[in-house]
Amino acid sequence: MRGHPTLVLVHSPLVGASAWQPVARLLGARGHTTVVPNLAGVLADAGPYYARLAATVADDIARRDEERIVLVGHSGAGTLLPAVAHATAATVVGMVFVDASLPHPGRAWFDAGPTEMRDQLQGLARQGTLPPWNEWFPPGTIEELLPDPALRGRFCAELPRVPLAYFDEPAPECPDPSPAHSAYLQLSDVYSAEADQAEREGWRVRRRQTHHLAILTEPEEVSATLEELIQDFVA
Repeated sequence: MRGHPTLVLVHSPLVGASAWQPVARLLGARGHTTVVPNLAGVLADAGPYYARLAATVADDIARRDEERIVLVGHSGAGTLLPAVAHATAATVVGMVFVDASLPHPGRAWFDAGPTEMRDQLQGLARQGTLPPWNEWFPPGTIEELLPDPALRGRFCAELPRVPLAYFDEPAPECPDPSPAHSAYLQLSDVYSAEADQAEREGWRVRRRQTHHLAILTEPEEVSATLEELIQDFVA
């Protein structure tokens, strides 16, 4: 689509870049240019983490010489989007948060998130490192979300072991997204509070009755809804 911004699909640092590939393929078939930065290994060294994650995405955008972009973040990538917008030289015309955490500038995830999750992660960590994301949940949880064995195998093979310190690092003090250039796509009940907050702040919000990993299992619906949400950004 000539003149339309590039869609930069940012995956959560807790999973791999392949999580966005089904949606990227469909958006490409619809005429959109997409970029899927790969954050693998970025959290392997000691912090600070946010700056390195944002720089990795910004470098990928720069290598492709993109000028106008829409940042799309899934899950834990939501908190990264303002830092990416600050780090990139491209013009960010909008941000879409897909079943994602909202920005919390100046606060750590442990400060902004639910206390029970903080306690759970601290209990799971061994020598300061968490197990892969699929091991955070009761047996059968990932199998229910991703029933296809091949798809599940590819997804799980990319899951990193994340340092607990990442969740204790304050997010950068970057400006909050403008309501006129922000949108939220809720996929699961877990993120209903975030969708409610986005709605109160005047963002465009769409709610779908599916699950957190629908970007993998229902890419057609996710892609179509993303196109709908970015219309105001590209008008």
